[in-house]
Order: sequence, then structure tokens, then C-alpha cells
Amino acid sequence: MSAPRRVLFVDDEQNILDSYRASLRKRFRVDTALGPEEGLEKVKSSGPYAVVVSDLKMPKMDGITFLNKIQEMSPDTVRIMLTGHANLDAAIAAVNKGAVFRFLTKPSPLDEMISTLKVAMKQYSLVVAEKELLRGTLRGSIKVLTDILSMVNPEAFGRSERVRRLAGYVGQNLNLKNTLYLDLAAMLCQLGCVTMTDTVLQKVFQGEELSAEERQIYDMHPFITKAMLSNIPRMEKVASIIQHQHDSLIDNPTQAVESRILKVCLDYDSLIQRQMEKQDAIDTLRLREGVYDVKIIDVLERGTAGEEGYVRREVALTDLRVGMVLDEALWSLDEVYIMVDGTEITEASLIRIHNFMKAKRLPDTVRVQVPVRQKVSDSD
Repeated sequence: MSAPRRVLFVDDEQNILDSYRASLRKRFRVDTALGPEEGLEKVKSSGPYAVVVSDLKMPKMDGITFLNKIQEMSPDTVRIMLTGHANLDAAIAAVNKGAVFRFLTKPSPLDEMISTLKVAMKQYSLVVAEKELLRGTLRGSIKVLTDILSMVNPEAFGRSERVRRLAGYVGQNLNLKNTLYLDLAAMLCQLGCVTMTDTVLQKVFQGEELSAEERQIYDMHPFITKAMLSNIPRMEKVASIIQHQHDSLIDNPTQAVESRILKVCLDYDSLIQRQMEKQDAIDTLRLREGVYDVKIIDVLERGTAGEEGYVRREVALTDLRVGMVLDEALWSLDEVYIMVDGTEITEASLIRIHNFMKAKRLPDTVRVQVPVRQKVSDSD
């Protein structure tokens, strides 16, 4: 069962806060804060709140400014303004700035306050449900697509997995507020490659020269992915990120930050796959003036290029676990290409590996990167 939704009342008069708590505590889980500064601290330490109700006229910081700060700290929180002054200009300003969901005059009748809070709680639930759809159902659907890609085209899938880890590292260290779209775009950034021949893809991943026709085919794969994703609701932003993942910053200065991250990570991965040393790869990117967002390259150089939190081990195939990352390509004993190096082990890939193991067609061990939080029986 989900936790009860909470409401925070913020006012500079304690007796008013006490009144809210006494009259509403049987219907809602009520917290109070004496003034805007205490209110910000409560949201920071005890949030998120489903609803924040604030007085308009408060010392040091008015209600509009306060609720704008709440919006920055907790975008999903529904905000309600209360005032004893029937100030139409203030109400218009608050609504136009997106700071408030409702504007009530005070003292507000108890039944009006209760009905408004109920509506606000429903609004919060809708927002949360929308995000859960993206994080849960949609992510699960995308995972099905990438699992299929891993079987149809292990090289393209391996690249998307490597880039996903790089992009996740960069997004986290750039302090992006929402990395969901970046994560989904990285998962799907190579999906359009399923339309290409193995010959073209092998030349791309090995850094070989492409003919004009082959280059045109390869350059189309982000647009093909966009067309595929257009059939999935709420994937417009992800599709747009992928569409522009190969754009140079100098040609597209309004390029979304997620596309900029993918551009750097994809090109960095290409250099690494050509056996270039990490620092040499970073230096090569820096020499391409105007192509990349320099801040993103800085993040890659300061860190460990997305490998932070992993240790290298050679493990028995029977000890493979979800979350490990192949540190070498996996081939069967009769030279069937199973998985590319850099592939993150998933439930689907474990099933595939176990099926090959039953046919006694795989080696006994493989080199992997193991998350430091994960233990392996032969390396503890």
C-alpha cells in the first residue's frame, strides 16, 4: 500500500497553523511550517509533499516567491495560495508564473478547503501515475525491444549498452534533474541499425571507410528509430533526442542536452572500440572544435568514463549475474557470435547463455566487469 499523501501548510502565524492541523488532521496527514524559510527546510528534509498551501503575505519572502522555489525543489507538488487580501493582480501573477494550482481567499470555509485539497491530491496522483508509466510500463516495453536487439544484432546492442552506461555517468555528474529520457534514448540509440547489413555495421564499428551509399544508409538510422518510436505514446522527446544524436553543436546550437551527451558518448565509444587509449580518445574529441559540448567532455575526462563502481573478474559462466558487464566478446566453441563486449547481462541474455551451455557450446569462463556491490562466489 502506498504511503498516505501529505499536505504542508506554511504561514507566519502559529495560531492559523494550529487551526489547520486541528480541523484537517482527521482527513489528511498535515504538517506545518512557521514561515517560508522553515517551509523550504521542511520540503528539503521531509519532502516530497503532495500539496503545499502557503499564505501570500509573509515577511522576508512572499507566497509567490516561496511557491516558485517549491516548484523548483519539488516539481510534482501541487501548490495552493491563501491570502486575506483579495488581490487580483497577485492571483494573476501567481497563476501565470505556474506557481499555483488554486488561489483561495482567507479565511477559507472548511468545506471549501477540504474539497480543494481533495482535488489537489487527485492532481498529484495523476502526475505521479504519469511518471510511473514512463518509469515502469514504458521502460519495460523498451527493455523488450532492446532484448530483441541483443539477439538480432549483438554488436549494435552492445554499443547501446556501453553508451547507456557512459550517458548515465555523465547525466548524473552534470546533475540533470531528470535522466529518464536520456536513459531511454541511450537504450534505443542503435535500434535503427536492425535495418542494416552486417557488413555495413561491422565497417562502422571497426572504423573502416564507408562508401557514399553506405554512409547515407548509416546516417539514416536515427531517423528510422524516430519513425519506429512514433508509434509509441509519450516517446516524442526520446525520439527527438535520438534523431539529433549525431548533430554537431556548431550546426545545431539548440541541440538538447541529452542529444549532446549521446553525441559525445557515441563518438567516444567509437574511438575506444578502435583500441584507442582513453585519454587519447578524449584529446581527439577536444580537437574537433565546435562539434561537442566541452562540459560533457570534461565530465568524461574527470571520471572513469562510466566504469566507476565496477571491478574486473574472470568468472565461470554459471556465476554470471544480472548487472555484470562482459569485458570481452562471447563466442561459442563453434565460433557463433553470442554477445559483444560491453553487453550488460540481463535476464534475457542469461537465458540465451544457459541455452548454449546446455548444448555444451560455450567456454567455461568469461571476463566481466562486476558491480562492486555484487559478490561473485569464486572472487569473494
